[in-house]
Amino acid sequence: MQQTILDIEKTAQTLKLLGDKTRLTIIAILQQRECCVCEFTEVFDTSQPSISQHLRKLKDVGLIKEERRGQWIYYSLHTQSELYPLVQEILRHVPEQTEKIKHIELSNPTGCCL
Repeated sequence: MQQTILDIEKTAQTLKLLGDKTRLTIIAILQQRECCVCEFTEVFDTSQPSISQHLRKLKDVGLIKEERRGQWIYYSLHTQSELYPLVQEILRHVPEQTEKIKHIELSNPTGCCL
C-alpha cells in the first residue's frame, strides 16, 4: 500500500484541530463507534452548540462524516479521507475511550434520538 504524503498546511491544520482535547477524544470515540450529538453532550457534560462546533470543524476538514437518520445526524470517521492514515497513526498513541463509550451506552441518550 502506497503512503500518501500530505502537504504541510493540511497536516498542520489537522494536528492543530486534534491538539484540542475534546476533538481528539471525539475522534477516539468515533474510531470505536458512530455517535449522535446528544451522546457527545452526555460524555463531555457540555452544551449541544459547543459539541456541534467541534464536530463542524472536524467535518469541514474531512476527518468525520455525517449521516442523517430522520431528524438526527450520526457522525463517524471518514475512512476514505486522505487524512485518515494520519488520524489512524495519531490514534495509535491515544488510549481507547472504553469508559466514555460505556457511559454513552449506560445513559442511553440516543433514546431521545430515536
